[in-house]
Amino acid sequence: MGKFRPLMFLPPLIFAAIAALFFLGNFREDRDALPSAREGQPAPAVVLTQLGDEALFDDATLRDGEVKLVNYWASWCAPCRAEHPLLEDLAQIVPVYGVNYRDQADRAMDFLDELGNPFAAVGQDLPGRMGLDWGLYGVPETYVVAGDGTIMLRFAGPITRDVIDRRIMPAIEEAKAR
Repeated sequence: MGKFRPLMFLPPLIFAAIAALFFLGNFREDRDALPSAREGQPAPAVVLTQLGDEALFDDATLRDGEVKLVNYWASWCAPCRAEHPLLEDLAQIVPVYGVNYRDQADRAMDFLDELGNPFAAVGQDLPGRMGLDWGLYGVPETYVVAGDGTIMLRFAGPITRDVIDRRIMPAIEEAKAR
């Protein structure tokens, strides 16, 4: 009979731990929502460059007392194109500020010229630094920001009517109640 080696139990223990994490992850309130460390925290700094001759927004805009949306988008992003009409609808309810993420300025401007510009102001995050600071996974991503600059909700992925009804509008109402 061979010697007893404690290390031989390490792979099954690691596997069991990972399996337990996956199993417990299925009991989150909303399994489709990606977790965000930024919710309930002040919005990180706005560091953008001018996009064409569009109005640019800054840190003060996020803390102007008004509830708003910040939407990360790009011209090369097909889901951004799909959600664009819904952003135009949301812009009738609250101001929407756009962050053009890692995109070419001329293509971004063509995108807005073709589909319309729902943004109260928009800027470009060409190096992607602001996106990293905000915890961006990818585009499109939309944040509900309270008037004091607190991030109330981060929604990763394209907005749909269902997302507006179930997630965005309740977050806007919560932000207004602050």
